[in-house]
Amino acid sequence: QVQLVESGGGLVQAGGSLRLSCVASGVIFSVHTIAWYRQAPGKQRELVGIITRGGSTIYEDSVKGRFTISRDNGKNTVYLQMNSLKSEDTAVYYCKLSRDGRDYWGQGTQVTVSS
Repeated sequence: QVQLVESGGGLVQAGGSLRLSCVASGVIFSVHTIAWYRQAPGKQRELVGIITRGGSTIYEDSVKGRFTISRDNGKNTVYLQMNSLKSEDTAVYYCKLSRDGRDYWGQGTQVTVSS
């Protein structure tokens, strides 16, 4: 079955950087668009950005210029490089893959930015 596993979260000071990873299994990874979402305490889950199978990316306005999504199809992995982190980036970060009308989510990885 399709499984997604995120990693790389942690505690970082404002202005710092983190790189999250999302490893997929049970799927032909290279043909799928992968999305990164985040959910802060008390807030709805929101889209951070996506990367298409061709490598094109789209970002939510608040992370443009600070976050970069990339993929390594040979490793079935998508990355979220986060730079210039702010306290408002604190959230649980999830990756998502959609296939045949169904969404698959990872378990999430916590990112905490201290000010």
